[in-house]
Order: sequence, then C-alpha cells, then structure tokens
Amino acid sequence: MPEPAPDPLADPTQVAQYQLGDALLVRGDGVRCWDSDGREYLDCVSGTFNLILGHNHPEVMAAVREQTEELVFASSSFQTGPTNDVMRQLVALAPPGLTRVNLRSSGGSTANEGAIKIAQHLTGRRDVIVPFRGQVGQTMATASLAGHSRMRAPFPLWLPGAVHVPDPYCYRCFYREEPTTCGMLCVERIDDFITHASSGSVACLLIEPISGVGGNIVPPPGYFAELRRFCDERGIVLVFDEAQTGFGRTGTMFAAEQFGVSPHMMTLSKGMTGSGLPLAAILTEERMAGWDRSLHGFTYGGHTLSAAAAVKTLEIIQRPGFLENVRAAGAVLLDRLTALAQDHPVIGEARGLGLMLGVELVEPDGGKAVAKTHALHRALHSRGLLTRVSEHGQGNVIELRPPLILTPAEAHLIADGFGEALELLEAAA
Repeated sequence: MPEPAPDPLADPTQVAQYQLGDALLVRGDGVRCWDSDGREYLDCVSGTFNLILGHNHPEVMAAVREQTEELVFASSSFQTGPTNDVMRQLVALAPPGLTRVNLRSSGGSTANEGAIKIAQHLTGRRDVIVPFRGQVGQTMATASLAGHSRMRAPFPLWLPGAVHVPDPYCYRCFYREEPTTCGMLCVERIDDFITHASSGSVACLLIEPISGVGGNIVPPPGYFAELRRFCDERGIVLVFDEAQTGFGRTGTMFAAEQFGVSPHMMTLSKGMTGSGLPLAAILTEERMAGWDRSLHGFTYGGHTLSAAAAVKTLEIIQRPGFLENVRAAGAVLLDRLTALAQDHPVIGEARGLGLMLGVELVEPDGGKAVAKTHALHRALHSRGLLTRVSEHGQGNVIELRPPLILTPAEAHLIADGFGEALELLEAAA
C-alpha cells in the first residue's frame, strides 16, 4: 500500500505564516533555557530583551498565580489594586517632572503611538523627529516613523510626518567629525532638517536613550542636555523611548538618570513585568493630563495579571544591591569584550552601559562586516549563547541584553564563549 500522505498539521513549519526558528524551547530558569533536545543555552538577550529577571522568576510567578485566584482581568472602566500600585510606583521612580501615567497599552509600539498622539494633541502640531536608526515600533504608524526604510518598503501606504535626522553615532559620525570637537552638530543641524524636510509643524522628537535595534549606540556626554535645550526652545516635546533601556537595564532605574536629563514624556514596556507578561506605560508631565481616555486605549492595556507581575518586579529591582550587580556584571562583560578587540581586529568597537551592550564587527577597511556578524552569531549559538543581530537581523552589531540577575561569573562565561566563537570564525575564514 502507498505511504499515507504526511499530515501538514503535524509540522508547524507548514502552518505558520512566518518563518520559525529551528529550536523548540521547552524550559527556562533564570539566565538559562533548554530546547527539546535537552541542549542548554545562556540567554544573552533576555527573550526579546524583556525577561529582565530571567526565565520564570519564582517571586514574579508566585505573584501572578496569587492574582489569578482573585481577579485575572478588569476593564479599564475600573481600578484594580495591581494597576493602581504600578502607577504609583512608576511616578515615584520616574525622572523629575513626570507625574502622570497612561497604562492603556500592552506593548512598546502602541505606547509610542500614544505618546505621539499626546504630543500632537498638546501642541496642535504634526511631525515626529526620529533618529536615522531609531526603532519606533511594528504597527503601520510606528513602522512609518522608524528609521529603517526596509520596514516600510513592502507596503504601499504608510503614515507621513516622519523627519529622520542623523543619530549621535560617534563611531560612524554622519558629519565625519570627532565628539570632542564637533560642537554637537547632530543636535545643531536638526534645525536644517526641520526647515527643509519637515512640514514646518513638529510635535515631538522621539528617541531611545541608547538605540537598541539600531546598533546599541551610546550618545556622547552632553548630547541629551543639548537636545533638551533644543526642544525646549522650539516647543517640541522630547520623548524618551525606554522600552529597552528602562527598569535597570543600563545600571540605573532609567537611562535618563545616566544622562542627567528628564524628558517631557517617556514610554516603557518590555522589562516592566520581569518575566514576560505584556504591559506598557506612557509617563507624562502634568500639563499633558486630562485628555479623553477614549483617544488611546486597548483591550489588554493595563492587564491585571501583568500589573501584578510588574508590582513584584519593581519591588525586586529596588532591593539593595540589585542595580549594583547590574553595573558590576556589565563592567566585567564590557571590559572582557573590549579586551577581545585587541586580539580580534574584526571587533571595531564594544560599547554600552550596564547590561545593554553591543559589539560592532568591521571589515579591514572599516566597512560593516554584515556576513561576519551573522557567522559570529551562528558560532555563538553553537557555543550555547543566544544573541541577536542589529537592524532586525540586517546589521553588523551583535546585541547583548542578558537578564539583570546575571552574575559577574556568568559574565565571564559569556566573554569566554565570545572568544571561542571568534576563534571559530577566524579558523573558518
């Protein structure tokens, strides 16, 4: 008899509308996870940068289980204990001046859209300034505004109003200047873009304090102070997108503290719930309060279970020694990666703050080594280290965002694996 035809439903790759990864993850614990073959990985990207307390943090999981026995979900027409607690804690922890919380988004894309709406509502203006490599989100509106054209290219209709400007990428300065002598041209010249490339009506400037997808770019000292002054003088709302940088990722509660500048508005998501539940927030100044809540709200925004996880996560981050460990482990890892660059010239620069690090790979002529970056990414995977590649997998920077519970000893393990992977890469060349 002929063999029966294979059942397409038995193979998920035959039913998924998008490409699936090769490994089937089945378990996670702390900074590690395991696949269905029993292989162990050290998760150097915290899931999708959101598991800041690692996989299945026991206290967060316990808080969620307890909440399921009381109330799983409530409409935003009502208050709940967890959502009220999250809002109070966020205001207490926020940079000075941010006194109001909008908790009606469940992800960073819609939080950023909400921030843009609020800025437009406040100013009566339209355009949004975004750095060249800025990642705003994945909805049609936020992808239209993001700094990567490949996210817009497949779609015939997208939102106008983006004004893209050079980012503070000193390693590859758009103006071919040096940070000590440039006079902060990446701020000063924004005026030219407003004059010649905008509609003449600019509502806000939205920027990640450290670009995530764009290559882990850390602005030079003084950049954000100058940017805040620039925005204040022109009545432009300065929005910090701290989806990746928030909640201790850079070694302080928010990256705004690292740069000594408070924005007019801040968006938060990813790590807010510690171990993977969806929740996002928009923090605003008092002058932005009181708008009609129907203008921005989503069914699962402010989800009660997610809020319970966030309450516990915020408590853990504030414990004595937590942020000190982030800084210590991050310093170990950055020092080791910088040292590797001395023996491996393919590393152009290792950079970052806390446990938000990036390693840029270059060709001998200084060009972007995209193929080598992907080869290194695969070699790291073969050593049991999960990493990501910048620019949605199209760039030349290896992104490292391990859980914030990473120890200095585990940071050494990552660096050891990096060294071994680099040797594999060079041996195969």
